[in-house]
Amino acid sequence: MRRSYEELRKLASDFNQEHVFQYWDGLNPNEKEQLLNDVSKINFARVNDLISGKGNISSPEIDLTKIEAPPVYLPQPTAKQVNLYKEAIARGRQLLSENKVATMVVAGGQGTRLGFDAPKGTLPTSPIKNKTLFMLFAENIRAICNRYACRLPWYIMTSDATDEPTREYFEANDYLGLNPDDVHFFKQGVMPAVDDTGRILLSEKHRIALSPNGHGGSLTALKECDILDDLSKRGIEVLSYFQVDNPLVSPADPLFIGLHSLSESQMSSIAVPKADDLERVGNFVQIDGKIQIIEYSDLPDELAHAKNPDGSRMLNSGSIAIHLICPKFVGELTGDGKLELPWHIARKKVPYVDPQTGKSVDPEQPNARKFEMFIFDAIPLATKSIILEQPRLHCFSPVKNAEGIDSLETAQRDMILRSMEWLEKCGVKCPKTKDGLPAAKVEISPLKAIDAEQLKESLQTPPVIKPGDSVYID
Repeated sequence: MRRSYEELRKLASDFNQEHVFQYWDGLNPNEKEQLLNDVSKINFARVNDLISGKGNISSPEIDLTKIEAPPVYLPQPTAKQVNLYKEAIARGRQLLSENKVATMVVAGGQGTRLGFDAPKGTLPTSPIKNKTLFMLFAENIRAICNRYACRLPWYIMTSDATDEPTREYFEANDYLGLNPDDVHFFKQGVMPAVDDTGRILLSEKHRIALSPNGHGGSLTALKECDILDDLSKRGIEVLSYFQVDNPLVSPADPLFIGLHSLSESQMSSIAVPKADDLERVGNFVQIDGKIQIIEYSDLPDELAHAKNPDGSRMLNSGSIAIHLICPKFVGELTGDGKLELPWHIARKKVPYVDPQTGKSVDPEQPNARKFEMFIFDAIPLATKSIILEQPRLHCFSPVKNAEGIDSLETAQRDMILRSMEWLEKCGVKCPKTKDGLPAAKVEISPLKAIDAEQLKESLQTPPVIKPGDSVYID
């Protein structure tokens, strides 16, 4: 239950942040309620530690001389791994059929950068039917449940901005064909922005300048929102984590799940070969036997360009934010209520209320510090972690930008190309340009097939596809 005005004001005062109530007397009842709600979300002790430098800030210094390329399972097994991959696929299917797998999507973002004023998960995305991202994921989950006769719970992490409209979207669309008992919403935590003196900023006289605490905050949210308890009651052993902007993701891949389980990994990751040396993705590395991720901005150019003796790129495994996580591992990290992930500080431009004039200020230069946790910082904390490499076209084409790279246009192109690849494995000729781009639109419903193997089994009458056609296969 939320604490009273008196308790919250004293708490703010104890940490020298009482100014957040400086306009209290001039607020109306609704504004007072909003301010109390904002203040109740603040962990003042944690903020104070971060401001004073006592908190777990940033990652420790990395000895660049120790960086090595990490071990990676390739898409196709080596001669010595054939039996292992067969066993892994069988193990993954077994865990699915025994209802020991759940999925989780991080869906706190709005589509603002795309010119879409709604939760990004509700963005129409598929090339022909304009299915939303949420719908594509839901149909994949339904297809997996049908294929393995299982239940696959779906945990959807929202934010203050997306929680209500996301819930309304699912209710209005009959939960996209899923059992409502297997769809769970929970909100990400927030952190206040502070100025250079450590003063918490007000975005309005009755609102704190709050922002999401980073995708690493999803792990604390699992604990604080009682999701870990629900996973435990359901007997879930593997939680499949992905982000909402990636329409090519497979929510539950048996090979990945099986390799994760057989290796007794606590946190596993999908990687794709980097598009170029300086691609703006995290870089998987190994240091002292521990796998971890170094952001592209933190990787020195000489390492980014480093080559193996055969001329191939030394650090070629790019992170795409797809992980398998053991709930017990999350419980270990959050068991004492303090997640041991480092906090990263970013300087940002944050609009605020000037405490001297009471007027709103929209700064031209960065004026504030924001605090975030990154989920990949949990990887080196695991006793065991593995990486499975996958072709980019099979699993990754995010919708991040309004145009250009990683836009809706490139995502739709890649969805079509993947569909064409599956069809070509079924003997269907698909028209393409001289540059290898699609010369027709093709969309395959996940309810028809979630991979080339299933499409081959279910495709009774192969379609004839001509340049300029739009072909939907369901």
